[in-house]
Amino acid sequence: MATLYVENVPKELYQALRKRARERRKSMAAEVISLLERNVPTAERLRLRRQAYKQLAALRQESGRARRYSEFRLQTAEEMVREDRDR
Repeated sequence: MATLYVENVPKELYQALRKRARERRKSMAAEVISLLERNVPTAERLRLRRQAYKQLAALRQESGRARRYSEFRLQTAEEMVREDRDR
């Protein structure tokens, strides 16, 4: 595993990080790693995001076609209640 040294960390940032680590019962190093993992995407994570965006775009196109051609329509709550009463 690689080692990372950071110099000249502003005092306020350091104190905030220290407080955050204590609240989560972690070491400062563990908290920094946790923050980096959440906020710095790896190449694999970026690949997965691109794949998800493509899938979302395909779904948007499909739903756009369905709306244009009125292939489906969701009932309102009022319509569902009336349908149940009519049974």
